[in-house]
Amino acid sequence: MLRAGPRLLRTICTTAANMFCFHFFHQAYQHKLKLALIGQSIFGQEVYNNLRKEGHKVVGVFTVPDKNGQADPLALAAEKDGTPVFKFPKWRAKGKSIEEVVAAYKSVGAELNVLPFCTQFIPMDVINCPKHGSIIYHPSILPRHRGASAINWTLIQGDKKAGFTIFWADEGLDTGPVLLQRECDVGQNDTVDDLYNRFLFPEGVKAMVEAVNLIADGKAPCIPQSEEGATYEGIQKKENAEISWDQPATALHNWIRGHDKVPGAWTTINEQMVTFYGSSLLDASVPAGQELAIKGASRPGLVTKNGLVVFGNDGKMVLVRNLQFEDGRMIPASKYFSADETTALELTEEEKKIAEDIRAIWKGILSNVPVIEDSTDFFKSGASSMHVVRMLEEIKQKHSGLQLQNEDVYMATKFADFIQMTVRKLRGEDKEEELVVNYVSKNLNNMTVNMPYQCFINGQFIDADDGKTFDTVNPADGSVIASVSSASLADVDKAVAAAKEAFENGEWGKMNARERGRILYRLADLMEEHQEELATIESIDSGAVYTLALKTHIGMSVQTFRYFAGWCDKIQASVYIKEIIDSSASPHFFSVGATIPINQARPNHNLTFTKKEPIGVCAIIIPWNYPLMMLAWKSAACLAAGNTLVLKPAQVTPLTSLKFAELSAKAGFPKGVINILPGSGGLVGQHLSEHPDVRKVGFTGSTPTGKQIMKSAAANLKKVSLELGGKSPLIIFSDCELDRAVKMGMGAVYFNKGENCIAAGRLFVEESIHDEFVKKVVEEIKKMKIGDPLDRSTDHGPQNHKAHLEKLLQYCETGVKEGATLVYGGRQVCRPGFFMEPTVFTDVEDHMYIAQEESFGPVMVISKFKNGDVDGVLQRANATEYGLASGVFTKDINKALYISEKLEAGTVFINTYNKTDVAAPFGGFKLSGFGKDLGKLSPSLISCLRVLINERSTAWLQCM
Repeated sequence: MLRAGPRLLRTICTTAANMFCFHFFHQAYQHKLKLALIGQSIFGQEVYNNLRKEGHKVVGVFTVPDKNGQADPLALAAEKDGTPVFKFPKWRAKGKSIEEVVAAYKSVGAELNVLPFCTQFIPMDVINCPKHGSIIYHPSILPRHRGASAINWTLIQGDKKAGFTIFWADEGLDTGPVLLQRECDVGQNDTVDDLYNRFLFPEGVKAMVEAVNLIADGKAPCIPQSEEGATYEGIQKKENAEISWDQPATALHNWIRGHDKVPGAWTTINEQMVTFYGSSLLDASVPAGQELAIKGASRPGLVTKNGLVVFGNDGKMVLVRNLQFEDGRMIPASKYFSADETTALELTEEEKKIAEDIRAIWKGILSNVPVIEDSTDFFKSGASSMHVVRMLEEIKQKHSGLQLQNEDVYMATKFADFIQMTVRKLRGEDKEEELVVNYVSKNLNNMTVNMPYQCFINGQFIDADDGKTFDTVNPADGSVIASVSSASLADVDKAVAAAKEAFENGEWGKMNARERGRILYRLADLMEEHQEELATIESIDSGAVYTLALKTHIGMSVQTFRYFAGWCDKIQASVYIKEIIDSSASPHFFSVGATIPINQARPNHNLTFTKKEPIGVCAIIIPWNYPLMMLAWKSAACLAAGNTLVLKPAQVTPLTSLKFAELSAKAGFPKGVINILPGSGGLVGQHLSEHPDVRKVGFTGSTPTGKQIMKSAAANLKKVSLELGGKSPLIIFSDCELDRAVKMGMGAVYFNKGENCIAAGRLFVEESIHDEFVKKVVEEIKKMKIGDPLDRSTDHGPQNHKAHLEKLLQYCETGVKEGATLVYGGRQVCRPGFFMEPTVFTDVEDHMYIAQEESFGPVMVISKFKNGDVDGVLQRANATEYGLASGVFTKDINKALYISEKLEAGTVFINTYNKTDVAAPFGGFKLSGFGKDLGKLSPSLISCLRVLINERSTAWLQCM
């Protein structure tokens, strides 16, 4: 089980005689009811199935007649179980109940009517017949938006909350008392389908079952509806869904998304009805495109590479991604002017066989259609969204190489068009499958460096949904490197949805572990192949000295991916299990994890074992000091364990993460597995932390931000691992090798310009060698070359960004004001860029700000301690809220081990510093966070872990 790549640990209890027959028990309720289900659709089918699982008896199902020879899904499920099914075209005639229909209903003897997705008018003598009456599902938080199109009006009117109500039916329209309600947030670009799939369907099914259980136990509330805030809007039909153009852009967007996909908002273009799907608000400069006249619009639309841009009367823009014509044909809006230019493909003999296989699949679904002709329309022939899933699954079973999506069917509803689209995908001619990368290119470091600058979502580089960007700056001279897409909340939702889909339904979740490892190895090879380019990008974006970037920033990143690639097929522990029933049987091998002895093992022969599973979508938020290496530390183990990820790089250093995204696509990662969102931490990071579909958050950064992430994650109890601030003590005794201590001590502070999480934040130097130590440090600092990080002879590059440099200068001013002695530095270097002199403070007392707070820069803070005062210096070293790293220099091994055991830090360096390795776990205590990066150790087995790194050997001490 990998810390940085979380997996679920499941405990399974069973009998050895029947070890793979797992039973999952539902909650026991006191009473079970006899139910009549009146409704339809997959929603009705799911409610039916779940109520039966709860033990309730469905005595009759009342649904709609077959349409075009196709039975409703609710009817199919009930008929399969032998439940009585009634298919009445109507319940009333001329306003009165039809006697034979009511009689048939009463014959089943229901105690409660459950109406999931009921579209018929049910007479009140049926509604009131059972002793418990009737409950109905309604997609609105009543009393807001009553009526059949309630959820459409939620979006049309721009509500910030959506939801559903289960209410007791009465004679009014949606006016009965409320039993329970559930609500959800509405995203800026949510459609009806989005709300339905994300919340209304799954949570609605659960709520219907919960409502029935409450009624069964006599605990169901009956809350009268208030008239205040109650509305009623008409049913939305195609004829009244025309777009009125004299409105602000937000109103246009709400109208379009409120009708997406049924009945569809439309307008007239070139004398024909064109329906708009997939709208979003566009907050950017007007893009380049070809003008398209739209009837009633005061300004022509623009056909751009991303879709059709239309304008509100406030001058703001809406982007529309798909268009549908009167004949049912749907196209990407970006292809409006080239929609009729595609030449029909001539099929090979093998492709003709595939076409006939698909024709047979269509025929099996559209059983009411005598012959599947080229002009046969899938939906107009009676198919529904349920049949789309069935058709694609049957094609996949027959031809595993064909990976089609639901949207493909909507884009090609006629058989001939569907075959053409399928063959193009089979031949690899589908342009949407290609990775299109827009670069900012610069000639640097004797090479051309190509840097992606857009968000990477679901395998594609795309602009931010609202079009916003930010500048990333070269700290060596303050120049702008690139204008980078700034992800919006809508982009976070898209990325998380893509990662969830890839995990739950994509090939990544079905891939065997060894194949997963092969892709990780390929990625490591590509990173190594591009290491000079990556190091150059890292250098200009973060200010890292090129030689250090090449060796550490990039080199350790490659090592990390190789290390965890090797773990992919070794995460699952394996055991040999001998069948208990047949003692003569030879042992069988099962990859089932660790077995656990339990009290019931005899005489019942029960066996308990654990199984490690991926946890799901992981959000990773990384800092700016080691942009690519922190990405690797967090994501390599996450991917090795089978999870998917959404990663937010630091806003000031996004470029290597985006280059990594390009390499991951080339390595063969399926779409949606890796998503990269540059942008604001307060916006993107916060939304990831609280997103309900994110199962784990991994964060490296400041302690205050870590605390905020924990609060956000607590809302839906997601797992969190944090690597936070540090004030790492380094204790130097007089019996050390002084020259080595000086060299390693300087590295402990000035490595990577001091922008190092484990940097020695405070040096404690024994009194007898204090002055000589300081003298030697200053002598060595004067030899350091400060300058261009791409110059191979440079020792010390610029600080990461301007605000950080200013913070460091203020830090030094505070130290002087408090009475510490500024021995060297403390100033900005007089040259372009964000350079700071390596700095040394002495006479630092324990109460001072610089003794307590991390600088995260090239500031050496030195305090004396009395000769031989081991316990005293230990007490001072531990007098900090942090506990990330620490170090000790001494030739006395007994003293070194004593100090190591007493120091309150996750890593202890002995006669060395900054020596990390991909196989050694890394993490801290106290306000430095919790959880470990790197290594193989399971967090479920260790409550605290201390890593001791010696000059010549590595020792481990586990505190169980």
